[in-house]
Amino acid sequence: MDFKEIKELIKIFDKSGLSRFKLKKADFEISLQKGFEGASMQSAPAPASQPAPSQQPIPTTTEEKSADLEAAKKKGEYITSPMVGTFYRAPSPDSPPFVKVGDTVTKGQTIGIIEAMKIFNEIEAEFDCKILEILVEDGQPVEYDMPLFLVERL
Repeated sequence: MDFKEIKELIKIFDKSGLSRFKLKKADFEISLQKGFEGASMQSAPAPASQPAPSQQPIPTTTEEKSADLEAAKKKGEYITSPMVGTFYRAPSPDSPPFVKVGDTVTKGQTIGIIEAMKIFNEIEAEFDCKILEILVEDGQPVEYDMPLFLVERL
């Protein structure tokens, strides 16, 4: 790849909803990552057949962003993912989910689990709230700051 192609690839990646991208071509390799602050980590390559998680459309103008924020404030607040990983609604496949739509939860109560690098991290409610909507499916890959629950603060 020449410099012009790399520059175009970076531009396309920057506009996409992806957070990571890796390309190997013969003796050339490039890795791109967005939204990560801190030390870099080496990880095993992901299988090529794994589909990318679906993304919600990202507003492009400030007016659209503020309109979306206003709609969210009227409807409730989001509890977002604190990390990249795989979201699970229950502690095991045979167990009932931690929470269901309509449940009232207290601050510190476990509402889900995110598996990252074979470590299961409990997601706790940051405040007393009522679950209005569960925005991700069980076993779905999630990204940092991705909305997981729509809640109403109590």
